Formats: sequence, structure tokens, C-alpha cells
Amino acid sequence: MGFEFKIRDQGAVHFLTFTVHQWIDVFSRKDYSDLILESLNFCQKEKGLEIFSWVIMSNHLHLIARAKNENLSDIIRDFKKFTSKKIFRTIQDNPRESRKSWLLLALSYQGNIWFWEDGYHGEEIFTVRFFSVKVNYIHQNPVRAGIVEKEEEYLNSSAGDFYGIRKGPIQLTDFG
Repeated sequence: MGFEFKIRDQGAVHFLTFTVHQWIDVFSRKDYSDLILESLNFCQKEKGLEIFSWVIMSNHLHLIARAKNENLSDIIRDFKKFTSKKIFRTIQDNPRESRKSWLLLALSYQGNIWFWEDGYHGEEIFTVRFFSVKVNYIHQNPVRAGIVEKEEEYLNSSAGDFYGIRKGPIQLTDFG
């Protein structure tokens, strides 16, 4: 996903995808996916990010989101910058990380952290129908990957909220 998507309407609802550099399975470890959740919660509380749907897979993240303050590009930039540094440092400091040397080498380039692929994939959501298609895509990701049989079983997504099974770690905004 190494391309730069340009958000035209900074206050519109967007389907977004962020990919770990080289598609490395970083979020297979709860420590690192928890950092993503904490950062998203911070962006909601402090930066005005609204999240409608989400999933964290082993090597990428999908969101349907909007910025209350019409500054979505700024929030994305700050989120990616903060999480890349925080997760890299957490890998460095994690005594249980069996892949530490390899991860630190693979997630850096010429002495700089390269956690996320450059740019991100984004699509503006104009209709309820398109919103539903993207929510389904997000929630079916773990099913298509063979991780769970039913989308609502996957804990790192908003599917449990949508089905009313459990309250997830991210406060969802209603679309409409």
C-alpha cells in the first residue's frame, strides 16, 4: 500500500487502511495491538476522531472514521507517527519478544523507524450502502483470514458491538 491517498473533504467519513511495513505480523502480539487501541482512544478523546467501525489484523488496520474538526489528515499523520515510535520502543523493551532482533531490523531503514508503509489506502464514504459494504468488509477480514468462523468472535474488531454481544474497547459513532 505504498501510495499517498489525498483526503479531499477533511470532515467526511472515510474507509482507511494502514499497513505495517513489509506486511510484518506485529499485531499478533496483544501488547502491540493494545497500543493501537490506546492510541485510537486518545485520538477520539483529544483530537476529535470519530470511529464507526474498525478491525486490527496481524499486519494492518482498517477503520471507518471521520474528524469532528475536519482535520483527518492531521490526525492520521499524528497517529502513525506516534504509534510507529511507541510500538518500536515497546518491541525494543519487551524481554518476551522472541522476534526482537528481526523485528527491529525489518522495521527500520538507515537508522530510522519504518513501521507503517508509506501513505495509506482511503475511500470517502458517500452513501449508507457503501458504508454497509465497508463495514462488512472490515468485519469479515478475520473470517476470510481463517482466524474465526464468525466475525463477532474476533475480539480486535467492532463486530461484537454491531451484534450487541459485547462492548468493545473503542467508542463507536453511529453512521447517519
